[in-house]
Amino acid sequence: MSLPQALLDSLSQVTGYQADSFIKTHELGESPTSIRINPDKINTPPAHLNIQSPVLWNQYGYYLNERPAFTFDPYFHAGTYYVQEASSMFLEYAVKQSVDLDEDLRVLDLCAAPGGKSTLLASLLSPDSLLVSNEVIKSRANILVDNMSKWGLTNTYVTNNDPKDFNRIGGYFDLIVVDAPCSGSGLFRRDPEAVVEWSLDNVAMCSQRQQRILADVWDSLKEGGILLYSTCSYSEAENETIMDWVINNLSAKNMVLDKKDTSTIQQWGIVRTESPEHQAIGYRFYPDQAQGEGFFLAAFQKTKTDYKPFHRPHIKPQRTKSFKHEKSVLSQWITGLENYMWFEKNDNFYLINPEHESDLKILQSNLYIKKAGILLGQIGAKDLIPEHELALSTILSEQVPILNVSYEQAIAYLRKDEFVPDTNQRGWCGIAYEEHILGWGKALGNRFNNYYPKELRILSRLP
Repeated sequence: MSLPQALLDSLSQVTGYQADSFIKTHELGESPTSIRINPDKINTPPAHLNIQSPVLWNQYGYYLNERPAFTFDPYFHAGTYYVQEASSMFLEYAVKQSVDLDEDLRVLDLCAAPGGKSTLLASLLSPDSLLVSNEVIKSRANILVDNMSKWGLTNTYVTNNDPKDFNRIGGYFDLIVVDAPCSGSGLFRRDPEAVVEWSLDNVAMCSQRQQRILADVWDSLKEGGILLYSTCSYSEAENETIMDWVINNLSAKNMVLDKKDTSTIQQWGIVRTESPEHQAIGYRFYPDQAQGEGFFLAAFQKTKTDYKPFHRPHIKPQRTKSFKHEKSVLSQWITGLENYMWFEKNDNFYLINPEHESDLKILQSNLYIKKAGILLGQIGAKDLIPEHELALSTILSEQVPILNVSYEQAIAYLRKDEFVPDTNQRGWCGIAYEEHILGWGKALGNRFNNYYPKELRILSRLP
């Protein structure tokens, strides 16, 4: 790989940059593969993934000895793990150092697609906390919905809005994560084609866009709330310069994440960097020093607001029909139905944490929501017609029949190929590989209907 000379020149005075090893590492082009498990579905990484070692700054992260064909791994489609670049898993450390995870927080992942940081956040937050994952680009928002559905939790919502739309709910969020669109130089090893698209003009454009995004969303952060800003760029204009811009323009103070832990950061190979004007502290990842790709993160706390604090409106109880039949049906599908709030909208039934009833109304009134809690399905005369989200959720009742299939059958199911499993079961059943549910099927005597979503099916064949 031949790196742009303009990039190398621009890094010559940047903290932590070591030219010879940096260039050599990119020439080798060997990028580590890492995953992060879903602790609500598995306790240890799947043995077949050939684990090399844990990611030091993330309790659920692991490096692999080699990159497998994730497309053909049923565990991946069941949402038991997420394939995520290791450096970006540093978000866990930043969250733990900056907020109290025992509290019930309102968290926004602003630029969330495809879902790596959102699934990470979801695994850290308490059940009564609420995570709003946003993506402005509609097609990418659909991918985000799929990945959050795989994670299977009730306290995650997905929105499709411009950053400025969140100012309608000023002072609402305790924590905002902005993994900002950037020039992408930190990912050159993973995406060599991105090298030809890199330029100093693009860096300048990204820096301006990052400032706009931060300014647009700032009012939705409460006073005393935390902003975590990150990029996958090496450029000062997108990192240290942005730190100074935040302090100068957004009534914020920089937070030092490793004040009591500087030796650990150094042992991990993470570089502590300072902004030129305010000496604000940020954290850089170089691939020749830390086991991961290029990454940058900085933390800020909001010091004051220019508007009244956000007050949660009182929600008046609404008179509704008893839903006696619906309750009877849903109780057969969901563990502890009485512990959740469920409702009907456009003939579909949804389930959320009852602590989030007022949050849902607030968000519905001000934003476009693509996903809220778990979409259960539609209720017919006798039974539920279940949605894919319910199959992948963590609330599914043990009463629901499960049909375990072989690896070959699992791949056929994920491809939506026709196959007839050997079973005496009748009706709806979860199709599972090694007890991990992939989706729904329906056994009808000698016929089996595959209800795996068409848009998610595997298009390629086993090599």
